[in-house]
Amino acid sequence: MRIISACEIQKNVSNLFLKAGTVIRPDIEKAIKKVMKSEKNKLAKEMLRLIIENAQIAKREKLPLCQDTGLPIVFVEVGEEVFVRGSLKKALMKGAEEAYKKYAFRRSVVVDPILRKPPFKSGPALTHIETIKGNKLKLTVMAKGFGSENKTKLGMMNPTADISEIEDFIVSCIEEAGPDACPPYIVGVGVGGVAETANLLAKKALLLPIGSKNKKKHLALMEKRLLKKINGLKIGVMGLGGEATCLQVKILSSPTHIAGLPVAVNIGCHATRSAGCTI
Repeated sequence: MRIISACEIQKNVSNLFLKAGTVIRPDIEKAIKKVMKSEKNKLAKEMLRLIIENAQIAKREKLPLCQDTGLPIVFVEVGEEVFVRGSLKKALMKGAEEAYKKYAFRRSVVVDPILRKPPFKSGPALTHIETIKGNKLKLTVMAKGFGSENKTKLGMMNPTADISEIEDFIVSCIEEAGPDACPPYIVGVGVGGVAETANLLAKKALLLPIGSKNKKKHLALMEKRLLKKINGLKIGVMGLGGEATCLQVKILSSPTHIAGLPVAVNIGCHATRSAGCTI
């Protein structure tokens, strides 16, 4: 049995939200620089350069990458051999609150989604906790802006739908989003389970490193085809046209019922903000 204190978890969560909010993910920065070299549209190329410049300033000055500092989400994987001394849930909440307050990240959360009355807050953070093997605790935070989150789509498709129909639905979601969610995008897709499973998988897919290979061959092929189709829409960087509408498509799947086929699409903007660590 390994003991991890709630205070240690809180400190790590706070540090991760600072990193996620102010430092662009290395894999995203690398992907943007790569498409910038091949981009032929002059306006789009200049916009890509400005995105990188913005990221450099944000990192240097510890300023938010985007004015929408997002709704804080924490994914936790707790080893079966780990004992948390104190309240895990409180540690996650306090860590997020501490980071948003200390670094003056915009308070963007309404506590009641219907009444929508101030005061607006930086939390509470949304949490997803699951148990894994071993004596480690893995934390992954995401600051999810709603320019991209508002473009989320769930399709409860017929189980008879073939791969081309599934791909057409995914591409149509991006076509409908257009430039509104700040491309170039990372597109997360969740397939299977029930409705909430597919949506959660789609969001988790955004956390996967750009360039990593899907272990399921048929999904890897789908990702490749979808990337080509989405970039073929010519929406381009911030809607300026060109080749770079999407940096990567990531698909996660889960077993589902014989009578259903849930397919969820969750878009990550060019600043898709996440960071993680293992304790």
